[in-house]
Amino acid sequence: MLKMTPWRWLSFAGCLFLVAVAGCATRHPAPKVYTFFPPSPDEPRIQFLTTFASDADLGRGRTFEDYIVGDQKTTDPLVKPYGLAIHDGKIFVCDTVADTILAFDLKKRRAAYFAPQGEGKLRLPINITIDRDGTRYVADTGRAQVLIYNAQGTFLEAMGKKDEMKPSDVALSADRIYIADLLNHCVRVYAKPGHQFLFSIPADDKAAKGKLLSPTNLALDQAGNRLLVSDTGANEVQVYDLQGKYLRSIGRAGVAPGMFARPKGIAVDHQGLTYVVDAVTQVVQIFDTEGRLLLFFAEAGASTQGDVVLPAVVKVDYDNLGYFQKFVAPGRQLDYLIFVTSQFGGQKVSVYGFLKQPGAQTSP
Repeated sequence: MLKMTPWRWLSFAGCLFLVAVAGCATRHPAPKVYTFFPPSPDEPRIQFLTTFASDADLGRGRTFEDYIVGDQKTTDPLVKPYGLAIHDGKIFVCDTVADTILAFDLKKRRAAYFAPQGEGKLRLPINITIDRDGTRYVADTGRAQVLIYNAQGTFLEAMGKKDEMKPSDVALSADRIYIADLLNHCVRVYAKPGHQFLFSIPADDKAAKGKLLSPTNLALDQAGNRLLVSDTGANEVQVYDLQGKYLRSIGRAGVAPGMFARPKGIAVDHQGLTYVVDAVTQVVQIFDTEGRLLLFFAEAGASTQGDVVLPAVVKVDYDNLGYFQKFVAPGRQLDYLIFVTSQFGGQKVSVYGFLKQPGAQTSP
C-alpha cells in the first residue's frame, strides 16, 4: 500500500484546492428567466412568479423551533386541486382526490390539513369560500351540501337536504349566500342570518336569455352589483344583478380568443375586470366590465414555467404581495396577485403577478 508522507498530503490538498478554484472561476450562474404575458415585443402586463404543491415549495427549511420541539408533521403534496380561497395570510386549496383541504400558511411557510371529522367530515370538497370574519363555506359535491365552519375550523352547520341540490361553488355578500346548484341548473340564494331560502337565479327561468345549464363557479364584483356565473354547459359566463335579473353574457362557444370551450373558475378584481379560466384551451382570459376581451395569459402544457394543465380556478389577491415580490423581475413592482389551480401536471397552484405600469393606472 502506498504510504503518503506529510509533503505528499500537502501537495494533494493543494491540487484539490486549485481544481476547485479553477472550477469556480469558470462556472457562471445561469441567467434568471422571466416569463411575461403578453410576450415580447408587447408591453408586459403579467409575470409568472412561482408555483407550489406542498410546503416544501414555499421555501421552508429547518428552523430553530424544529430543533427544539421537533419537526412538525409534514403533509403530502396536492394531488388534484380545484377550489382555492385566500384569508389572513393562508391559501386554502381543495384536493378532490385526497378529499381534504390543504391550508398553506405563507408566514410560517407550512401546510396543514383541514380535514374535520364527525358531522363536518369532507367527502368531495370542490370549492371553498371564506367570509371576512373567517367563516368557511365548503361546496361538497360528494355530500351534496355546503358545509360551514368557523374561523378555527369547528363545524357549525350543513346546508342542503338529501337530493335537494348539488352545490359546486359559494359566493358571499354582506347579507346573502349564493350557491351554484348543478342539480337544478340555477343559483340558490339564501339569507346569511338563519340561512332562509330566498329565491333562485335566473329570476325568469322561461326567458330566452340568461338560462343556466351547468353553473360551475361564481363571483361577485367588488362593488356588490353583479353576480357572474361560469356556465360550462352553455360555454358562457352569465351576468345578473343581485336580484337575479339577467344583464349580459360574456363569451360564446368556441376556441378562439374571447370564446370558451369549458369555462370554469371566475374572479373579478377591484376595477371590475373579469378573469375566466378555460379548461380546454387552458388559458385565463380577462374581460372589461362590458365583456370585451382585453388580454389572456398562461400556457397549455407542463414543461415550461407559466404552464397550466386542466386549470380549474382563478383568484385575485391584494393582501400578500410582500411574500411574492422576491420573484418579480428587477425594476418591476406588483400591483396584485393572480392564483390559478391546475388539476394535473407539476405546477398545481401557479402564482402570477399583475405588474404596475409606470405612470399609468392598473389596466390590461
